[in-house]
Amino acid sequence: MTEHGFGPDRLGALLAEYSELEERLADPAIHADQVAARKVGRRFAELTPIAKTATELTLARADLEAARELVAEDPSFAAEAADLEARLPEIEERLAELLMPRDPNDAKDVILEIKAGEGGEESALFAGDLLRMYLRYAERRGWVTEVLDSQESDLGGFKDTAVAIKTRGVPDGGYGVWSRLKWEGGVHRVQRVPVTESQGRIHTSAVGVIVSAEAEETEVEIDAGDLRIDVFRSSGPGGQSVNTTDSAVRITHMPSGIVVSCQNERSQLQNKDRAMRMLRARLALLAEEQAAAAASDARRSQVRTVDRSERIRTYNFPQNRISDHRIGYTAYNLDLALAGDLDGVLEALIDADRKARLDGEDHLTRR
Repeated sequence: MTEHGFGPDRLGALLAEYSELEERLADPAIHADQVAARKVGRRFAELTPIAKTATELTLARADLEAARELVAEDPSFAAEAADLEARLPEIEERLAELLMPRDPNDAKDVILEIKAGEGGEESALFAGDLLRMYLRYAERRGWVTEVLDSQESDLGGFKDTAVAIKTRGVPDGGYGVWSRLKWEGGVHRVQRVPVTESQGRIHTSAVGVIVSAEAEETEVEIDAGDLRIDVFRSSGPGGQSVNTTDSAVRITHMPSGIVVSCQNERSQLQNKDRAMRMLRARLALLAEEQAAAAASDARRSQVRTVDRSERIRTYNFPQNRISDHRIGYTAYNLDLALAGDLDGVLEALIDADRKARLDGEDHLTRR
């Protein structure tokens, strides 16, 4: 009999890998290389639930066999045997779910970019609302945030902003920031009366969100000859200069056409370092999408254009409603969601993805 549809060989291989990783983490030498130690630690965390559940199943089967032997001698053990027999399917199902191929980026941190789109100043104001929503959610989860770059609008919104979101240490079970925020990439539509509207009419605006798994330097190879690096003077709302030196950095990756910029730091070197982090994450995301597109024409990029018609989610202020159009989710708690209580919609997306994979699909599409 196969081990819940995945074969005993797969489970055995994963348990062997778990033991090997455990030995490597016990070796003080690995901690001299923080990148390697973090990679091994994350993989170990991913496999820990499988190892624990496999051990639980082995012990439950052994206990059941012992209980059945005792029943043959003393019928009073029948109830215990029945309880153990009833527990087995639940443990087997849990192990089967853990053995399903998972997103290789689930343990990773993310770089989340928010870009104002259709709607002018109102779109920029909503981009600011989304930034605060994600920062509050990160705070609730105990994650660490770092604003990499931001370009404010005249009324205090954001034309463009990028924030790194990280777990503290190794994520529990190997489920890091990406495992929860990967669904956020796409066009977010807002319906409300803008502060600039004097007639009280409801307007619709759009904001684009790009979520990239943060990539280590060793994971993405970038040829310096493929880069065009421009420096310029940082600017704030209305275009006014915010410092007197050309410290802002714009990097263009010519083969892909990806452009990233950073102007928050006073040091040109720091801005370049942050921009390179954003570029690595974007290139890793592009490579993933190209590989997926080669396997399935159904996969599309997160944000092709910040167009209201391509929205993944709508935030309707008059009705206090949040709707995710990919899974038909609707809740009337928009105020709570904007305050950082995103678990309702995110859990619904995670459940939909789990169901899609159990039904034999690769995953729930992130668009």
